[in-house]
Amino acid sequence: MSGIHGVTLKGIEALPVEVEVQITGGLFAISIVGMPDVAVRESRERVRAALRSMGLNLKGRIAVNLAPADILKEGALLDLPIALGMMSAMGALKKIPGGLFMGELSLDGRLRKVRGAVPAAFLARKLSLPLYVPNENAHEVALVKGVEAYCVESLPELLKILNGELHAEKIPQAEIPNLPEDVEQDFREVKGQAEARRAAEIAAAGHHNLLLVGSPGSGKTMIAKAIRGILPPLTDDELVETLLVRSTLGLPLDPGRVRPFRTVHFTASTISVCGGGSSLRPGEVSLAHRGVLFLDEYTEFKRDLTESLRAPIEDGQITVSRASGSVTYPSRVLLILAANPCACGHAGDPVIKCTCSAHELERYKRKLSGPILDRIDLQISVPRLTSEELLSLSNIKPESSEVIRKRVIAARELQQKRWGEFGFTCNAEIPERLVQKFLVIDNEVKAYLTVMAERIHLSGRGLSRVLKVSRTIADLAGAKNIEKIHVAEALHYRQSYNKE
Repeated sequence: MSGIHGVTLKGIEALPVEVEVQITGGLFAISIVGMPDVAVRESRERVRAALRSMGLNLKGRIAVNLAPADILKEGALLDLPIALGMMSAMGALKKIPGGLFMGELSLDGRLRKVRGAVPAAFLARKLSLPLYVPNENAHEVALVKGVEAYCVESLPELLKILNGELHAEKIPQAEIPNLPEDVEQDFREVKGQAEARRAAEIAAAGHHNLLLVGSPGSGKTMIAKAIRGILPPLTDDELVETLLVRSTLGLPLDPGRVRPFRTVHFTASTISVCGGGSSLRPGEVSLAHRGVLFLDEYTEFKRDLTESLRAPIEDGQITVSRASGSVTYPSRVLLILAANPCACGHAGDPVIKCTCSAHELERYKRKLSGPILDRIDLQISVPRLTSEELLSLSNIKPESSEVIRKRVIAARELQQKRWGEFGFTCNAEIPERLVQKFLVIDNEVKAYLTVMAERIHLSGRGLSRVLKVSRTIADLAGAKNIEKIHVAEALHYRQSYNKE
């Protein structure tokens, strides 16, 4: 009996699996035990064909045990360690190799790309074991510092390496370049909308959630897409977090340090956004981690989906629970919502008259209110400009995304210095205990905020978020303390859409 170490995934975490193989006499049969899923059970045929292509014919009764037995094993990651276990039991391997092995086998013995190479690299580093992966996974593993990893093309090649007949080339460490941002939408293309531009800058600087309400054609989607171009680059720690999520799904890794930007259509299901399914995979809210989650036409989304976003945007993580178990994924996103002001889309429009009744307006407004709206720090009306206004602005050159981005990066650096020791990177992330301890305001500002909070009926959460936005505005201005002007601007954005 032999033991080879493989890998299985639980969320974004890689877990070690010991593959034990025993061959006894009798009629030919292969049984795999240890909670394998369908893909793992099907590895019997892939492994058998791959070994036959090498001239190794399996005989007798073969038992494969995947330990520990109480953890679900999923995917084709275990093809390679199962094949090595069988070869070791047959005597084709001179000794039981030390290391972690992962890879899907083709019928002729070639190794195919698998998902989860980045979590596996972290596990290998933690266990101080070498990692063997298919060639196509080498570029992912190269991004993980301090891991000893090797890439192989086929099972015969790996057999020669393990038997000392061939030298394995170690995967070199790769550095993530800070490539220039390839901006799809630049703020210099946004005509007018000074208030919305300012709110977008504050949202990017402090990672504050943003709601844009305006008629069709007012520029809501353009502003939302332009925000990606002013976000700071991912730090090393943030990059690792995004790599883990994408690698878990087997998605290609984005070049450079560009933050994720995920746009969700209103026909999307709750599972596709929040995660889940039979294999408990991450959803869009986790794929947008450390980046932007954009929900256009927000009022058209199903109620259960919007309500399910409450905890993820508040806690920065989401727990997906099913009968098969539960998994926690990161979900610290900058949430951007865009919506029309009414059902016909023309409430407050300077050109087209709104045809909605008072009852319809009230019913539509209720779609934008409630617990989710309380978690949106910046709520902005984006009025549609008339043709005359657009033509009058044609000769005015607004600030480009590059100029705004420099201010955002400077503000983020201040926040990193302030909150880094507590494990946070920006103002929107800090918990209430840090708000009370560090976001101190003088008596005059406190008296002003108290009066305004009562006037606009701010909740406790809303009051805390106003202070965080005020701190971000002060950071953009380079101010040491939160002043009355900063609080006034933050309050304006809190009530500018939902005025009573």
